Amino acid sequence: MRTLPPVEDLGEGVWSVPVPIPGNPLGFTLIYALHTPRGPVLVDAGWNHEDSWQALASGLEIAGTRVSDVHGVVLTHFHPDHSGLAGRVRETSGAWIAMHRADADLVRGFARIGADEQHDRQLRRTAGAGASAAELERLARTAPRFEPPALPDHDLSDGEPIGIGSSTLRAVWTPGHTPGHICLDLDDGARLFTGDHVLPGITPHIALYDHGDGDPLGAYLSSLDRLADTPADTGILPSHEHRFTGAARRAADIASHHEAKLAELAGLLDGDGASLWELSAQLPWKRGWDAMEVTSRRMAAAETAAHARTLERRGQAVCSADGEGVLRWRTAGADALRR
Repeated sequence: MRTLPPVEDLGEGVWSVPVPIPGNPLGFTLIYALHTPRGPVLVDAGWNHEDSWQALASGLEIAGTRVSDVHGVVLTHFHPDHSGLAGRVRETSGAWIAMHRADADLVRGFARIGADEQHDRQLRRTAGAGASAAELERLARTAPRFEPPALPDHDLSDGEPIGIGSSTLRAVWTPGHTPGHICLDLDDGARLFTGDHVLPGITPHIALYDHGDGDPLGAYLSSLDRLADTPADTGILPSHEHRFTGAARRAADIASHHEAKLAELAGLLDGDGASLWELSAQLPWKRGWDAMEVTSRRMAAAETAAHARTLERRGQAVCSADGEGVLRWRTAGADALRR
């Protein structure tokens, strides 16, 4: 577990408030409080847990304000370590909640189908990835059911300004980690809140969980290009780890990492085809495939799926379901010969 850093005054009315993620190796989410004449506006809100709530409340008090004073919450994306407490903040203060419209649509969809149906869909998709019956049984027993986050009051568009007193936040749409992930540009480049888009030492989870959901890795690589002109000295305020500079260099490094993984995956494809489970078992992972529990294997397979989809869009791979409904990926050249 990572050590929780201190609450920090970053100057010019911006505070960093670390909020723990109990039981998660990420350790914490960095929530940013921006003081405005109408009360603080938060960038993200943190995990929905009592320990997290207490950390947020005490952190805001150190910053000279209270949860009940919060004027608004801008979510970089819908994931629970960012959005989980947004609803409770709104109940306490009457604050508005804003997120990009693409994530807002997902959240409304989650609310319509409910946690149980979302769980059942997760099992069906994992079966289609090639998990064994025993693994599916374990996933059915152990996978957490996440309630959808609070519905937003405002749907943001790319480039939309968010007034915060004499300063302005501008939404910068950076899809990939989620369809509606945004960075937030403060005062035309003074600072950039990057959420999970670029982090100083780790790469965000880029995954394809549903076979019909576009090309998240391709979108992510394009989103990284949006940081290419960021001045080297621009202060980058991410949601995890620590602040840094050199966003363009870091974005280029992350893109190179994914290109190397794409090449590695392409080298595993053949004419017979393989499931996402089989392909993922051959790829290197920090913990190692054999050491992973089924929930971690599901996430790894979803990352493999995102890379396979990008290879498909580049004309290097094809995918079709076998007789049991398992998706099998093979090299595009071999598929042409088979036809």
